[in-house]
Amino acid sequence: MIVVARVLIDSPLPQLDRLFDYEVPAELVADAVPGVRVRVPLRTAGRVVDGYLVDVVAAEAPERPLSALDAIVSPVPVLTPELYALARRAADRAAGSASDILRLVIPKRMVRAEKAWLAAQSAASDTEPSPTASPVTADAAAWADTVLSPYPGLADAVAAAERLALDAPPRPSTELPIGAWAELLAAIAVRQLGAGRSTVVVVPDHRDEEQLLAVLAARVGEDAIVRDDARRSGPERYAAYLRLRTPRPCIVVGNRSTVYAPAHDTACVIVWDDGDPLLAEPLSPGVHARDAALIRQELEGSSLVFAGHTRTTDVERLVQLGWVRELPAARRASPTVVLSATREGESHGARVPSSAFAAARDGLREGPVLVQVARPGYAPVLVCAECRTPARCRHCTGPLRARRPGATPDCGWCGRSDPAWTCVQCGAARLRMASSGSERTADELGRAFPNTRVIVADGAHPVTRVEARPALVIATRGAEPHAVGGYRAVILLDGDRMLLAEQLRIGESALRWWSNAAALAAPSAPVHLVGVAGPVARALATWTQPAYARAELADRGPLAMPPVVRVAAVEGTLTAVEGALNDLRDAVPTLPAAPGSILGPVPVGDDLVRALVRFDYAHGRTVAETLRAAVVAEALRGRRAAQRARNRSGPGTRTTLRVRLDVPELDL
Repeated sequence: MIVVARVLIDSPLPQLDRLFDYEVPAELVADAVPGVRVRVPLRTAGRVVDGYLVDVVAAEAPERPLSALDAIVSPVPVLTPELYALARRAADRAAGSASDILRLVIPKRMVRAEKAWLAAQSAASDTEPSPTASPVTADAAAWADTVLSPYPGLADAVAAAERLALDAPPRPSTELPIGAWAELLAAIAVRQLGAGRSTVVVVPDHRDEEQLLAVLAARVGEDAIVRDDARRSGPERYAAYLRLRTPRPCIVVGNRSTVYAPAHDTACVIVWDDGDPLLAEPLSPGVHARDAALIRQELEGSSLVFAGHTRTTDVERLVQLGWVRELPAARRASPTVVLSATREGESHGARVPSSAFAAARDGLREGPVLVQVARPGYAPVLVCAECRTPARCRHCTGPLRARRPGATPDCGWCGRSDPAWTCVQCGAARLRMASSGSERTADELGRAFPNTRVIVADGAHPVTRVEARPALVIATRGAEPHAVGGYRAVILLDGDRMLLAEQLRIGESALRWWSNAAALAAPSAPVHLVGVAGPVARALATWTQPAYARAELADRGPLAMPPVVRVAAVEGTLTAVEGALNDLRDAVPTLPAAPGSILGPVPVGDDLVRALVRFDYAHGRTVAETLRAAVVAEALRGRRAAQRARNRSGPGTRTTLRVRLDVPELDL
C-alpha cells in the first residue's frame, strides 16, 4: 500500500485541467493534507510545477510507479473542499479550467503574513476557551431590524436559504454619506452575523465597496469585516484570505472574485447590481459573478440575494422560472422623474430644456445639482464641418477628439495628433464638435450659472463625495459622486446618444445608469430625463424597472437572444473552429435543425475566425463538454506541431482555440 496524493496543477494549459496522482514520500505523509500547496514534477516537461493537493488516498502500488511528490510548499490548507467543488463546477459550466478560477480567488503566498497568522492561531489555541460573545451589539441588531422592516419576511427568507430578488430603496442615507441600498445590504449581513454565520457581499467597484464598509464599520467590530479586493497589497490580501480560514463568522465585502470567498459557515451571498459589466469576469473562463453565485447557492445551500435599483433580464428570467423569488418592499419610495423636452418656441438645439434649467436653478439654492453626461473629455466626437462625416485618424482610423477649445485634434485610440486633417469625403479642412463631453458641459453650464462651483467627475477626475453646498456636479455615467443628504436636482443629459449604441442590452444599461443616478436625489428632488421617450423612459418615470425587464425578456424570446438562450463564442483558425462546430453538431443533433443556431465563422483578423453558437440551457453541459474537448485536442495538436518544428530547427507554430460561454455583450 502507498499513499497517493491527487493534485490539481496550477497551469493555464487546458490539457492539464485534471487531477494527477503522485506518491507521497514517507517524510511528507504527516504534512500532506488536502488543501495545501505542493510542488510536483511533470514527466513530459521535465520540470517542477506548483499545484494544490485536493485529496489523499491509500491505494495499491500500480504496475507503473508513480512520480513522487516533490515538496509541500506550505502547511496551511488554502484550498477547501467546498471551494474546489465550486471552482470545478463553475469551470465545467464555462468550458474552462478550475485552476484559472482558483488563481482569481487564492492570493499568492506571502511568507511573513502566513507566519503571523500561524502564530496567532497557536496563541489562540493555547489560551483557555472563553464564552463566545455575540459579534453584534443589541443596538446594531435593533438597527438591522429597522432597516429590514420595509421588506416583510426578508429575514426569514434568508434564514430559510431562499433565492431572492430585491428592489433597493432609491434614496440617500440620512445618517452617512452613502446610499440606502448599502444600509439594506449591511443590515442583512449584520442580522446573519448576529446569528453566528457569515455573509459574502459582492459589489461592482471600489466606490460601492467603500459605502458598504462605512456602514459596517459603524455597526460591527473591525475583526468581523473582511475586505477582499485587488487594490490591497499582496500581504494584506493573503492575510485577509487566511482570516477566512479561521472558524469565526465574518462579513466579506469585495468585487467579482469575492463570490468564491470560502467564508466560515456562509449563510448568505449578496450580489449588488448584477447588470454592471464589472461583474463579468474578463479573464478565462469568464464566469459572471451572478452565475458563480447561483452555482455556489446550489452547492452549499446558502441563501442568495440579487439586489439593485433595476432588474436585469437574467434575473427576471430566473424569477419567471420560479428559481428566484421576488420580494418587493411594502412601502414604495420612488423619485420624482420628469421627461423633459424642448417646448414650443425653444431652440431644438438647446441641450438643457427650460424645465430642467429651472429645476437646476432652484436646486442650486439649497445644495448640489447632478448633471449626468454620456462621455468624458471636452469634445469626444469631431465631424467634418461641411458634410458631417466623422473625423478619423489617418493612422489607425480611430475617432478624433478635441481636448479643449481650439486644440489640435488627436486620436482617441493611438493618441497621435493630426493638425493637417482633411475630410476623406469632401476634402474640407474644418472640423465641428458633434458632441459635448463632461469638460465642455462644465464650461457651458458654468457660464449659464455664474458664481457657482462646478465639479467634474469622470475617469480622469475621480470624485467620491460632494458636500451639501451649492455646486454643479458634471459626471459621466457610473462616476457620479455621492452627495451628503442627496442632490437637490438630477438632470440626465445625452440619453438619446446613449441609446444609439448597437448593443443588445443597451436599453437595460441605460435604464440602470439613469436609475442609479436618480437614486442619488434627495427626497422630493426632481429628476429630469432630457430628450428621451419610449419604453425605457416610461420605466424610469414610473419606476417600474421589473416591468421593463419582463417586456424586454418577452421580446427576446421569438428572436432566440440571451438570456432566453445561451451563447458561446468559438475563435481560432478556420480548421479548428470548423472541427469544433462539427463536434457540436454530432453531440447535439437538434442544433443544426434550429435556424440561426450557428452563426459564422467570420474573419476577425490575423488568419482567425469566430463563430457564435446559440443553444438552450438544457444542452449546456453537452455543449460545454464538447467545446472543452475541442480546446484540449487543439492544444495537444499545437504542442505536437511545435515539437516537430523544434526537431527540424524551425520556428514553432502553436495554434489555439478559444471558447467563451455566455458572452457578456453582443454587438448588433
